[in-house]
Amino acid sequence: MTQDHIAFCGKIVQNGNINAAYIEFPFSTEEVYGKKGQVKIKVLFDNQIEYRGTLAKMKSNCHILGVTQEIRTKLGKSFGDEVWVKIWEDKEERIVEIPEDVQMVFNENVQAKEMFEAMSYTHRKEYIRWIVEAKKTETRENRKVKMIEMILAGKKGI
Repeated sequence: MTQDHIAFCGKIVQNGNINAAYIEFPFSTEEVYGKKGQVKIKVLFDNQIEYRGTLAKMKSNCHILGVTQEIRTKLGKSFGDEVWVKIWEDKEERIVEIPEDVQMVFNENVQAKEMFEAMSYTHRKEYIRWIVEAKKTETRENRKVKMIEMILAGKKGI
């Protein structure tokens, strides 16, 4: 990650009553990045955990940064805890690595492949992660079939 970052201490806030969390971005994205909407970013939490995400304004007074359960677990932190945050604007293209066996399925289903490629980075990443995280070969195969069905049905994410 390059210089030109913003650093601050943020509090991990629980989103409602669900197991989801965010940190409020204490600056104006318009002043910092020249953008009012979503801003793609790279983050370093507590100088140890890297993450690529988005600053988004979601029915809130300010932009927020989602903090996944995986990140909270790695940090050993929970709702209400403070975390040191360094943020860089992410200008790199976001590429989802597609495993060879999944690519073969897409080669047999051109329409699904085109629909998949038109999806956002996040939705593509979710589908591929869902398949890759299968513990059994049978589950992986079933998920590839299900993914094609879901994409063709217009479902954008898992």
